[in-house]
Amino acid sequence: MAKIPGPPSFDGLKRRMARHRAENSARRKDHFVRETYCLGLMDARAKAREWFDEYPKAAYWTEVESWRQLDGDQIEFTMRRLPSAD
Repeated sequence: MAKIPGPPSFDGLKRRMARHRAENSARRKDHFVRETYCLGLMDARAKAREWFDEYPKAAYWTEVESWRQLDGDQIEFTMRRLPSAD
């Protein structure tokens, strides 16, 4: 009967992930200001509206960069804008 090999080592994967993160952080110098929130649906809409009112899209390129719905009515989202307008 052949011996079943054990699970693979994750050392190589850990090194690749660390290298990928280091390379991407160097590329991430896009000068945008980002903030991530986790709020209820209505509070999330209010927070996004607050950002768009305070930092108009035309001047700051404000946008909801990413979002996802969590359990219940919780929304996790990231807002992005330029630090200042010309």
